[in-house]
Amino acid sequence: MREECTDEELMLAYGRGDAHAFDALYTRHRGTLYRFLLRHCRSERASADELFQETWSRVIVARERYRPEAKFTTWLLQIAHNLAIDLMRRHRPQAGSEETELVLRQLDAPETERPDRVLSEFEQRRRLQRALEDLPDEQRTAFVLRMENGLGLEEIAEVTGAGQETVKSRLRYAFAKIRARFAE
Repeated sequence: MREECTDEELMLAYGRGDAHAFDALYTRHRGTLYRFLLRHCRSERASADELFQETWSRVIVARERYRPEAKFTTWLLQIAHNLAIDLMRRHRPQAGSEETELVLRQLDAPETERPDRVLSEFEQRRRLQRALEDLPDEQRTAFVLRMENGLGLEEIAEVTGAGQETVKSRLRYAFAKIRARFAE
């Protein structure tokens, strides 16, 4: 039955005391949230772990006040984004490119494919990760929200607190920079 419920229905049920509803939400969104935070933190795992826990803690604290004014995923990612911005203000991430590559390999590497295909896909992921690292924070966030989380302009604007035209510009610049990087 939980699979049939929307995220918003599950969150409202959790607000009424249904702990199983939270379990279902957590199961549905833990991977998406963690990947978003890991990209946002430029693959610094300790920061992503801290923000991941803090985001879910904020969800728990806000359970009785939650109102489905936006999609649950938008609300969840907005909490995570705001926490990440706060963390970045306190200190900049220090992960190097070697650590980034190691993390991405561990998260994304297929286990049973041909070695030549794995290497090619790995090289593509590494190039994308480097291109993402070179983007300004605002452009990277917009790109990740669009491409990995499938959010539209309006939802990205809600998560980031920017206007839709600003989001559109950030995406346009991000795509142009990534295309140029891959053309090199």
